[in-house]
Amino acid sequence: MPNSNDTQFTHFEPYPIRKDEEYMCEAQCDHFRGILNSWKRELMEEVDSTIHHLQEEATNFADPSDRASQEEEFSLELRTRDRERKLIKKIDEALERIEEDDYGFCDACGIEIGIRRLEARPTATLCIDCKTLAEIKEKQLGS
Repeated sequence: MPNSNDTQFTHFEPYPIRKDEEYMCEAQCDHFRGILNSWKRELMEEVDSTIHHLQEEATNFADPSDRASQEEEFSLELRTRDRERKLIKKIDEALERIEEDDYGFCDACGIEIGIRRLEARPTATLCIDCKTLAEIKEKQLGS
């Protein structure tokens, strides 16, 4: 599953890992390219539906309570779309990494992130060990 800050992406068939297969071979890259593009397409559709919703629902209510409720609803939708916009940027960066043959390797230590971790979080740039260490450091600095 993606991080709780990420929007859920479409279900997909897990990649059938073969022992004789090189990590991040063309078939694996195609698998993740498909997941990332599908996820991006879903997010873009959400953005489009929000734009239409905001345009259609924009009403100048006479009652201040109704107006405040509508503004709060719109504000929440816009915050959600902003998070999704940032996620689309991460997806684009992941797609770029695939094209540069850099996808699937940890930014911190260089080891393989792993197929199953990438399926759970396709925009991951850290292996589980480095991510865990980063979270521990973040908690220590936050205290």
